[in-house]
Formats: sequence, C-alpha cells, structure tokens
Amino acid sequence: MSKIEATAVALQEGSTEEVTRLAVGGNRPRPLTALHRPKADHSLFEATYDEFETAYDPHARILWQYMRPMGRPSYTQGLLRDVAHYQSRLAEALADVDEGPDYPLRYTVFGSGTPGVYNLGGDLPLFARLIRDQDRAGLRRYAYACVEPLQFRATNLDLPVISISLVQGDALGGGFECALADDVIIAERSAKFGFPEILFNLFPGMGAYSFLSRRIAPSQAERMMLSGRIYSADDLYEMGIVDVVAEDGAGEDAVYDYVERVDRSFEGTRAIYGARRIVNPVTLEEMKAVTDLWVETALKLDRSDLRKMERLAAAQDRRMKTQRERKAARA
Repeated sequence: MSKIEATAVALQEGSTEEVTRLAVGGNRPRPLTALHRPKADHSLFEATYDEFETAYDPHARILWQYMRPMGRPSYTQGLLRDVAHYQSRLAEALADVDEGPDYPLRYTVFGSGTPGVYNLGGDLPLFARLIRDQDRAGLRRYAYACVEPLQFRATNLDLPVISISLVQGDALGGGFECALADDVIIAERSAKFGFPEILFNLFPGMGAYSFLSRRIAPSQAERMMLSGRIYSADDLYEMGIVDVVAEDGAGEDAVYDYVERVDRSFEGTRAIYGARRIVNPVTLEEMKAVTDLWVETALKLDRSDLRKMERLAAAQDRRMKTQRERKAARA
C-alpha cells in the first residue's frame, strides 16, 4: 500500500494518530492529497478561490498556498485579487492570537498548482495592450497590485512564521520575484529561473532588485537582470539564492525535511530571517517607487520591443498548450 493510500485509509477510519505518523514520520503524504481536515477554529486555513487555494497541515503547522491562475500561469488580475483577499483575511484573523506554544502556524509555503511552472511573471499581453494605449494609470494599477502582496509576504504579514517558496517549475520575471519574497527557497532540480525583461528593453520592476540585494551583492544582482540568462536551481544554490535543491517530484518531501530539521531551533532560525529584514528592509514605499520607474520605462517601449514581448508570450502559450496536450494523451 502506498503512503497516499495508507493515509486515505487512516482518514476514512478516523485514525488521527496514523495520519500524524504519516505526516511527520518517514512516510509523508503529499499535502493536497492527505491532510487531516482542520478543526473549526482553523477553517480559515482551508480556502478555495477561483485562482488560489490553500491547505493546512495542523501536525506540522504548515499553511500550503497554491497559485492556480486561469489561462497563462502568470500574474493574472484574478490571481492577484485572490491572493490579496486571502492575505488580508489571514492577517486579520491572527492579529490578536497569542504567540504561545499552541500558535497554529509555524511555516507558510507558497507554491504552484500548474505542473512544470511556478509562475511565468507578468501578464505580457496585458502589458502590450496598456503600453500601446499609453495607459499609465492602468500600468500603475497592475504594478501596485503585484507588489503589495509581495511586500506583505516579504514581511510574513507580521506573523511569527518562516515563509518558504516551493518552486517545482519555471519561475521567470515576476515569478522569480515571487519566490524571492520568502525567507527560504526550496526548488526542484529541473526548475528554471531568470529575468527575461531585458530582452524586450524592460527590467524586472516588481521586487527583483530589492529581494536579490537581500541575498547577494547588488552588482551581482544587476548582472543577473542585465543578462537575460536562464539559471538552474543548482546555479542559484551555488550563488546562495536557493536554499535547498530537491530531486524532481520530491519538493513537498524536501519541505517536510526542512521543517523537521528547523523545528528544533525554530525561534533562533526565525530570528535570523527577522534580522535580515531589519538590516535589509524592503518597504512598500520602496517597491512602489521602483514600479513607478518601471511604468515610465514601459511607456517608452517601441513597436519592435512590443513585438519581442508578444513573441515571448506566444512561445509561453505554445509550451503550455503542448503540456496540456501531452497530459490529455496520457490520461
């Protein structure tokens, strides 16, 4: 019997002890398929939106969060709206909860529900349309809607938790910025990272400089953004950007391994990440100032730049279509 099947049987029989053993022992279930349902007072940890979903493991005190954008796996306006709404709900609900030994959360994990893709970044077709229309206000609204939830994640919503990005596919542009917002990055080996914006005469303006400068020298961050290069998980581990590299398909297990290891020194580890935020703060004012620069730069793109942007979006769409067709053929 597989670990997933064993957990399903335990859940059907009401054996919470067996679920606990499977969750924290050597045979761990995948979080979305084998979580014990939370008690009523933990109901806010289980949320399903149109483009965002959460699940809760009460035994490991992990809140799993999954992006599920409709259409292109990018920062759709629906995804941004769902994430912002859930963040507000979570922060409000936990604002007055005592930070004692029974606090319900220790770790938040931000991942993707799209196989092979973490997030491809900004909504490039929307960018192209707004730039052609010279719609400064529309670009700014979208940019602010991107950076506000990222900055809230960068401060962990002021909750006593360690935040983890679980990258199980490509994280490009804003998707890479999304991963950088958290305390810890755990990536599967085949994941790819990069900032392609320079290829169409733009720059990553939703947190790349701010977040990278927390982890590496500013000059190194600039080289990454100017190169347009795609990096592997191993490349970024050697640079000190990715914290853990897991084998493909083992990302969730790597999260549980990390949690099991860190639990013994949770407060000290969390304090180190807190010190990093104090020494290298990323404020919302800073992020909005950079996005204002991004908006003004975007409005200067010419037709050649926009064609390059649209070609990249079309290539991404073709890739996703191919993946869907292969998945359907295997079904």
